[in-house]
Amino acid sequence: MMAADCQHCRHYYITWDKIQPHGCKAFSFKSREIPGRVVERNSSGKPCQLFVKKETPPSSAR
Repeated sequence: MMAADCQHCRHYYITWDKIQPHGCKAFSFKSREIPGRVVERNSSGKPCQLFVKKETPPSSAR
């Protein structure tokens, strides 16, 4: 299975920690690798069930 695309998830964030630069607010952890991979590996191979697509702000028309 494929890990969730964390960069497009509203729970994903970049940390200031050089050793653990990826974070997941939904699961409250930081990691060296993309959180979706960690979740998939540690949950019997199932992809992240808390993925929520980020809202994209409307583009301003000029």
